[in-house]
Amino acid sequence: MKLGLLCLLLISLLAGQQQAADPVGRWQVKFVMAGVEKNLILVAQPKGVGSFLLQDTAPDNKPVADAQPAAWSQLTNDRISFSGEVELPIGTCCRELGTVIFKGKFTSKNAMAGKLIFVTSVDEDESPYKFRSEVGTFTATRVP
Repeated sequence: MKLGLLCLLLISLLAGQQQAADPVGRWQVKFVMAGVEKNLILVAQPKGVGSFLLQDTAPDNKPVADAQPAAWSQLTNDRISFSGEVELPIGTCCRELGTVIFKGKFTSKNAMAGKLIFVTSVDEDESPYKFRSEVGTFTATRVP
């Protein structure tokens, strides 16, 4: 009797555990900075290797021809981080090269959302860190 109860308890505990979402795959990422929405595809490969396919960040909202290197890491509590060096439009007049860092959480096995920061190497005296930066939000969905 005790063994039967123990088996039932163990089975119910194992059934209740959720498997962590796997970031490996292709993700359609929509992000908004300074009120402007842009899109990229994150191609996440095993062991934290990845790339960005920038869909509308080149001049005149055209795609960038070459994939840009990226890195990702899966953190605790269904959290995800991915980043890379990109050139992005800042406002309506300028384009700047910098590092974009996405920090978010899986909302399901096929979706994630969070915040981002884009940090350039341009000096900005008004910034406490002396670099120009922009913050924003993102959502991402897994694509085939």
